[in-house]
Amino acid sequence: MPQFILIFINVVTPVFVVVALAYVLGPRLGVQYRSLSRTAYYLLIPAFIFNVLSQVRVDLATAGQMVAGVSVVYIATGFLGLLTARLMGYGRELAVAFFMTCVFGNVGNFGLALTQFRLGQGAMESATIYMVTVNTVSFMACVLAAAWVRKGGFSAVTTLFKTPGVVVVPIALFFPLTDTLPPVMVQRVCGLMGDAMIPLMLLVLGLQLREAGHLEWGRPVMAACLVRLAAGPLLAFALIPLVGLTGAPASAGILQASMPPAVLTAVIALEHDVAPTFVISVVFAGTLVSLVSLTAVMVLL
Repeated sequence: MPQFILIFINVVTPVFVVVALAYVLGPRLGVQYRSLSRTAYYLLIPAFIFNVLSQVRVDLATAGQMVAGVSVVYIATGFLGLLTARLMGYGRELAVAFFMTCVFGNVGNFGLALTQFRLGQGAMESATIYMVTVNTVSFMACVLAAAWVRKGGFSAVTTLFKTPGVVVVPIALFFPLTDTLPPVMVQRVCGLMGDAMIPLMLLVLGLQLREAGHLEWGRPVMAACLVRLAAGPLLAFALIPLVGLTGAPASAGILQASMPPAVLTAVIALEHDVAPTFVISVVFAGTLVSLVSLTAVMVLL
């Protein structure tokens, strides 16, 4: 059987099955994604970030290369999305929505699962560092951009630093920087909640897509999907090796840079009322198209 088909069936499909189950069964179970998404936003995501960051142990030089490489790729992709929107003649709100969907890939929900399935357990430490980096950098960029659209000026900055997923980062980094570990009780509480993040967010994506109602399928949505799913991996293939990464760290970085728009992008758009229908539409369309695009990227790794 061709490698493309094997990867599609055994690596990509299982993740999409979980999303599809929530999409199909959500209405029958009467589950409201808004409550679940807020639970993830305020509890599970901070717990996951704290759990990973507080216990990370990796060579600082290599970690620095990974952080620098994936940050440049995602920020460049985000600004390419912003530039695309401006060149297409769209206003500030939609341009920021372009930026948000292009700067934030689904490195947690899809990225960790797909990395493990495709590259094996040995690549998971690299994938986790990339995930934390992208979640932190992109999360901050999205919250700041969204708050700027709605509030502008200094209030956007204050909103950023009141966001749970951002506040927890310096607290978590205290432990690896001081070569200590959090108390066992704290590790277990955050571990339990953090372990629930990936499956819950996959379910949220399915419920979110189901309850989105009217979705947009026009040129803006397709353009944003093209930037995220085509420009992202192309930039990663070009830039990740330039920072000195090879082997599993490089492959994990390229794969993490190829993810569709993150569910969190839609959550942030809903929280700040920044073109939520457009953002959810890009998440929906990008998720579907990534069935093919991610499979193609994984064939090349």
